[in-house]
Formats: sequence, C-alpha cells, structure tokens
Amino acid sequence: MTRPVDEPVSVDIVVVGGGGSGLAAAIEAASRGASVVLLEKNEATGGSTGWSVGSITATRTPDQKRRGIDDNADDHFTDLGLLAGRLVDKDNLALRRLLTQNVTETVAWLRRHGVEFFGPMPEQPHRQPRMHNVLPTSRAYIYHLTRAARRAGVDIRLNTRARRILLDGPAATGIDADTPAGCRRFLARQAVILAGGDYSGSSHFKALYGNPALAAVPAINRTNTGDCQQMVLDIGGEVLNGDLILGPVLRFVTPRRRRLFQVVPPWRSLTFLMRMALHHLPAAAIRPLIMRFMTTVMAPEASLLRDGALLVGTTGAGIDIGGGPPGLAVAAQPDNTAYLVFDQAIAERYSRWPHPVSTAPGVAYAYFPDYRRTRPDLVHSAQSLAALAARTGMNGDVLEAAAGAHRLARASGGSDLPPPLARPPFHALGPIQSFIVLTDGGVKVSDDLRVVVHGERPVERLFAAGSTGQGGVLLEGHGHHLGWAFTSGRIAARNATALARRVPADA
Repeated sequence: MTRPVDEPVSVDIVVVGGGGSGLAAAIEAASRGASVVLLEKNEATGGSTGWSVGSITATRTPDQKRRGIDDNADDHFTDLGLLAGRLVDKDNLALRRLLTQNVTETVAWLRRHGVEFFGPMPEQPHRQPRMHNVLPTSRAYIYHLTRAARRAGVDIRLNTRARRILLDGPAATGIDADTPAGCRRFLARQAVILAGGDYSGSSHFKALYGNPALAAVPAINRTNTGDCQQMVLDIGGEVLNGDLILGPVLRFVTPRRRRLFQVVPPWRSLTFLMRMALHHLPAAAIRPLIMRFMTTVMAPEASLLRDGALLVGTTGAGIDIGGGPPGLAVAAQPDNTAYLVFDQAIAERYSRWPHPVSTAPGVAYAYFPDYRRTRPDLVHSAQSLAALAARTGMNGDVLEAAAGAHRLARASGGSDLPPPLARPPFHALGPIQSFIVLTDGGVKVSDDLRVVVHGERPVERLFAAGSTGQGGVLLEGHGHHLGWAFTSGRIAARNATALARRVPADA
C-alpha cells in the first residue's frame, strides 16, 4: 500500500464487489436513500454470477402458482437440509432460514429490474419443482442490475481493488483500495458491505483450506482471489467451511468465438418473448434458439461415466480416475484436457429426461441433441473408433486399446447396462477441462449479516454478503448460490441502512 492519493471519497455505503451480491446490495442501499460507491477490481461488473448457469431455486413464485404448485418456505428449508447430506451438521440454520424465507421476494425483485425466468423445473430431492432458470443466460443479471445501479446513482469504480478495512474502535469506517492512480480511501458514513466473492482463484487459500493438489487447478472465475476473506482475517475474523471446495470438476470449454446470439443484449421484450415461446411452442422449435445464447461453462453430468462413457486424454488413452473425483484426474493431465467417448446407445439415453448431459441456462437441462445443434464444436462423431480418433487428433490404436480395457472392466463389474462402446456411431464430447467452480468458505457473520471477529463480536457497520458472507450456510444443489447472493446482498443493505436510521450520524 502507498500513501492515499487525492481526498478521500466519502459516501453513506461502501460496497466491495460488483457481482450479483454487490450489485444487489448497492441497488438496495441506494433505493433507501443512501449514497453508494461500489468498488470492483475488474474492468467490468459481473463476478461469478456472470459465469453461472443462472438458476435460482425458490418457492411461492407466480411461476409455481400458475402451474398449481402449492409450496412453502418451510418445505424448502427442509429439502435444502436433505441436499446437505452428511455435511448437515456444518450448516448455519439461521442463514438457511434467511434464504428460504426471502428468496421469493428476491425473484420478484429481479423481475422488477428486467430479469426474466422460465420454470419452475424439478430437481431431486426437492418435493416440488422450484428451479427458475434465467433467460437467456446469466449475463442478463449483470446487464440489468448494472443498469439499475447506475440509474439509482451508484458510483461504480472499476479497476479498484479493496485492500484494507478501516476501523474506528468497534466500527468499520471505510476501505483503502488500489486504483489505477494509486491508493484511494473510501469512507463510509453508515456501513461497509463486503461482497467480493469466494477464493476459487487463490492458490494460497485453496492449498490452505483444501489441499496442495487444488492450488494449481484453475478457477472458472480466476479473479476470485478471496480479497474480502483476507481483509476480514486481518482484523480477527474467521472463515467457516473453508474446506468445502466445488472442484476440481469437469467443464466443457467455452466457444472460441462469440456468436451473434451471444452479443445481443438481454432486453426485457426479448426475454419475455422467449418465456412465452417456451411455455406455448413445441420444445423442439424453441430449445435450439434459447441454447444459442449459451456462454456458460457447463458441466457434464457424472452419470455419463457411471453409465459407461469413457474418459480419455488428448492422445486417446484412458484416464484412470481411481477412487477420486474425475476432475482431479483430468487436472493431473499435462494439458488439463479430456474427452468423453461413448456409443450410440448412451447418446440415445442422454437425449431425453431424466438423463441430461448437463444443466443449461434458460432450458434447465441440455441433452445430446441440444449439443449437436448448438455446440457442434464440442460434438465429434464417426462410424468407428479409429475414425473418431482421427477427427479429434487422438491416436487410433491408443483409443482402441482404451476402449477394449474399458469394456472388460465394465463386464467384470457386473453392470446391468449394455456393454459400452459397442454400438456405432461413436461420439466424443469435448474438449473438457478441470476447474474449481466455487468455494463455500465464507466469513463468520451474525444473523443480521454483520462480520464477526474474535469469535463472537460483530463489527459495527461491517456487513458481508454472497460468497464472502456465506457464514457457514450450505448451498448444495442448483439455484441456491445465486439465490443467496442476491438475497443476502439486499438484506445486508437493508440492515445497514436501517441501522443508520437508528443511530445518529455523529454517534
């Protein structure tokens, strides 16, 4: 840190982070009359929200009511606990309740700002369909919320990286940040809200809370380096559930070039027409259009491997998964690249519900025909394994040997599915790489989302939201991380501005 340049910037609320939670916090605070500056270290807003599939899981929405679904937040609370599984004892029940009781209004709030959804879609073990899928992609969140923040008067400072929390006794008073011109001080008359994401892009934190093998695995959002977690640690805070790291997991590579569909702004009129079409037109007619907007880094379902697909490297050699996650095995490859190879029997199995190839924006689930139509760069097909190897740059003899060994292993394992790689044509999906998607290590917070330090003392006027303020709540399944991001951002801002109204400015 160098000496601060220029005069400090003084506002009511300083928000750190320009992803979903930070934008939500900034808009909510500004709507309640606060002057707000938002600090974003990248050259544009977006954060991990912009990389997400984009679903939000919620109850009591107009979408559920339109389909006659009788649902409630208490059942959502219970089902979210089922998703936690063996980790349930690590959950923060107060924050889980905060999410399930308030995410309904979050979906309505997003809609008021121009975001549109299709759904709800089912997902086990939810007893009711609750997954609402953004249209056309998660880019819509950032497009609409950034515009809303600017309209509300939020001062968005890009290329500005927060470095230190300023304290005056028990209260936070601002942030020191690095700007292109040097260090700048941002003073908060009412509160600071930390919403800087997770640490999936930090080798240090991945090794510290996970294991050294994770340190070198790239993150989908490489700029998520745990800046806010580090600032909280520096003042005596702690990170909860730091070892819960989603990855390394497999993700299809993004298109090399953005197509016309992917640069069209997600205008409200366009997404409204998409939603109407999804509800009223045949799926075969509208799905290809929706999926042409995909920019998300999507994940192949693990069930593909269980059902007989073969994971191979770029030479065609089989990748030994052993007892660990496939992502770790692919990350150990010299080029961190793999393909899923399978036959026509599996292609047909993964052409309809309940066997999607992956989740997908807008349409919830993507099947093999969806990939053939909208991501032909990822689909390679041939009548023989040798020809498939030639199309993908693999060694034909090596691929044939890997397929033979795979058939023998499946036969000895007593699988009741058809023999793998036996029915032409043969297909390869890829390239696939290994990534850390997110980390669930959020700083400890009180029930009102104030940052807690030295074990039990909430810091006055210092709040945290999103992944930074996850505070031990478990967000398993689809649609809960985004639901928490927007919901916690709004609640943190609401609590911060309410506190300011109760406490005189000169107190």
